[in-house]
Formats: sequence, C-alpha cells, structure tokens
Amino acid sequence: MRRTATGLIVLMAGLFLLSGRYLGLHPAWGYLHAFSEAAMVGGLADWFAVTALFRRPLGLPIPHTAIIPENKDRIADTMAGFLRENFLTPAVVGRRMGSMNLAKAVGSYLSDPQATRDSRIRIGAGELAVEVLESLDPDRLGGQVRSGIKSQLDKLEIAPLLGGMLTAMIADGRHKPLIDKIIRWAGLVLEDNEEMVRDMVHKRANAVLRFTGLDERLANSVLDGLYKLLAEVLVDPDHPLRDKIEEGLAEFATGLRDDPELQAKVERLKRELLNNPAIADWWQGVWERLRGNLISTIRESGGLGSGYVSETLAELGTALRDDERLQRQINRFARRTAVGIATRYGDQIVRLVSETVRRWDAQTITDRVEGAVGRDLQFIRINGTMVGGLVGLTIHALDVYVL
Repeated sequence: MRRTATGLIVLMAGLFLLSGRYLGLHPAWGYLHAFSEAAMVGGLADWFAVTALFRRPLGLPIPHTAIIPENKDRIADTMAGFLRENFLTPAVVGRRMGSMNLAKAVGSYLSDPQATRDSRIRIGAGELAVEVLESLDPDRLGGQVRSGIKSQLDKLEIAPLLGGMLTAMIADGRHKPLIDKIIRWAGLVLEDNEEMVRDMVHKRANAVLRFTGLDERLANSVLDGLYKLLAEVLVDPDHPLRDKIEEGLAEFATGLRDDPELQAKVERLKRELLNNPAIADWWQGVWERLRGNLISTIRESGGLGSGYVSETLAELGTALRDDERLQRQINRFARRTAVGIATRYGDQIVRLVSETVRRWDAQTITDRVEGAVGRDLQFIRINGTMVGGLVGLTIHALDVYVL
C-alpha cells in the first residue's frame, strides 16, 4: 500500500510534467495540468501528515513531528486511564456482564457434537489438568482440604442428618439390605471371637460341668445356636428378630433426630474422629493415590480420554443450555467474580498496561501502532491525492468559466 500511494504521487508528477508541455494545444490539457498539480500537493501533504505521526519526515527535526514516539508515556497513561474508566470499573463490568448470558453461550458451544469431538479441547484440558495436579503441593493442599472438611464438619450437626436419612430409608424399605449386612457382620464377628465365647462359657460353668467336660459341649451348643439363629434371620425375611432389629433402627433414628443426649454423644464421637491423626494420615494417602492415578491416566490416554470428556462436556453443555435456573446461578457467579476482579485488581491491570507501554522503545511503539492501523494510513495518502486533484480541477474550472 505504501508503494501504491507513492506510485500515485509519482504518476501525478509525470502527468503534471507532460500536461505542462502541451497546455497551448487544447484546453483539456489545462484541466489535466490543474488536476495533477493539486493531486501532488494533496498527496505530499498527507504523506507528511502520516509520516509525522510516527517519525520525522526525511529525518528533519521539524517541530510537532514523530508525535507518537515523542509522547509514548502520555499515550500510555491516557490508554490506561481510558481502560480504567470505560472497562474496569465495577459498574461497567457488572452492567456488561448483566446483559450477557455467558452460561447459555458456553452451554450451546459445549453441547455441539463437533466441539466435544475437537481433540484440541481434550488435549488442552488434559495438559491443563496435569499441570495443575503436578503444581499442587501435596502436603499443603492435603492440609488445606483436610482443614476445610474438618471446619465444615465441625459446623454440621450430623446426628439429625443421619436420623433423617435412616428414617427415609426405613420408610422406603431401603433399610433391608442394611439389616442383611448387620446380620452378616454379626456372623463374622462371632466367627472371629469363638474362643472368647468358649472362654466365657468355661468360666461361668460350675465345677461339675468342667469336671465332666460338659462345659465344652455347652460352648459348642451356644455357638451352634447363635450361628443357626443368624442363618434363619438372614434367609427368612419375616423372622421376628428382623422386626426387633427394625424397631431398634427406628428408635435409633428417632433418637438421632430428637434425643439431645444421643446427639451429644454422636457429636463427641465426630470430633474425636476428626481430631484423630490416623484420619489425617488416611486422607493424605487417599489424596496422593488419587492425584497420582489421575496424572498417570491422563498421560497414558493422551488427554482426558475422548469418550469420557466428550460425554461429560456434552452433558454439561446441555445442562447449561437448557436449565435457566443453572444459567442464572452461573451468570451471577461469573458477574460477581468479574466485578470482584475489577474492584480488587483493576488498578493493577491498568498499571500493568501503562508500565508495559512505557517500557517500549520508540521504534517498538511506532511499529505496533502503525501495524495495527495498517492499510488505512496509506488510504489516507491515496484519498488525499485524489481529493486534492478534484479540488484543483474544480478551482481550474471556476477560473475558466466564472472568473
């Protein structure tokens, strides 16, 4: 475009010289001469104006030239102030975010099958996940998560919650598998503690029974009877003992919801578990195994796994696209986050812009601004050449026919 604009001025100079030689041959040459003369003036004037924005024309120290390099610090401050006042104020950010349905836009994109099949999304998500997981301090993060869970559980009264859950299970009949597990657990406990039961029978038997050896037979009978009872209760859904167990569970659920003494015991047990170092060590081990497995899985699959990621992203996108309540929640969170960032970090962002521009040298800022404006600068020169020529043509016509 520079060559085109300069070539147009050279063309006008050639026409000016050519038409000047033949002015006496025909009046039309006078119009061409006036047009080319004024076009040269307009083109050169706009060349000077455009050049003066970025550098000194012909290297001459003409006042008020090289405007952008000479005023780059003021431009940096003005640019930063404009950004701060028009984009990074909480009111502007809140208003702009309030008019956007960001969640629906994201949901529409993610629910598009083509978007979820895009390998770049999967690979990028995998790389980001690995970098985040590897950058996390295991001890620090484990401690933070443990502390957060402990803090939340300390505030939570779990006894009424457990009571409500147990009551709902009993009402829906979902407690029956729990009873089966209790019975099986009782059988395993009995099996592991047979020697203790035998020892109890031996100690409570009198001397005659021990002398005759009947205490051993009595212990075997007790164990056999207990095993038989547990087996009958397990296979018979209408066994009377099951009703007793259900009554016990119902009373326990009621106590969890309404008995302050039982609730205090549960809370005390909860705090003891939370303060137990073994629980902390257990969580740390769980977190490390989970983190290591996630990193290995992502690396081995070359991403987050195409099928899993595609399905997950598609489901997330559909939910965001169709659920207006979820959209309101996500948009409200995004708006509050953006407003919070503008409030807390707006000045720092503005300062970063200002300091970055200030650090640029004159050539850098000249190249970047000139490159950003691009072809339009040369169109200014071309337009100036053509407009100047038309003005010259008009003046010549007025001179001939009016004056």
